[in-house]
Amino acid sequence: MKAAVYTRYGSPEVLSIAQVERPEPEANEVRIRIHATTVTSGDVRLRKADPFVMRFLFGLFKPKAPILGHEVAGVVDAVGNKVTRFKVGDRV
Repeated sequence: MKAAVYTRYGSPEVLSIAQVERPEPEANEVRIRIHATTVTSGDVRLRKADPFVMRFLFGLFKPKAPILGHEVAGVVDAVGNKVTRFKVGDRV
């Protein structure tokens, strides 16, 4: 799958579109085939590590989670074995 990734903190130039492995959901997770997403001020702050104290939570020298974008709309395409609220095909 394609994702907007960053491997260091900084300006928008640190972002790139990369092919990454499609994750399999853990027991209490769902995987969503994304139809729409957005860039939020939170994404910008994570990319810039602003304020600096964010680095203590999200990675001191480089981001722990290199994929941005957590507000999405789409369709559930896989569910973990303990998920009861959603099923494959649900629009979220």
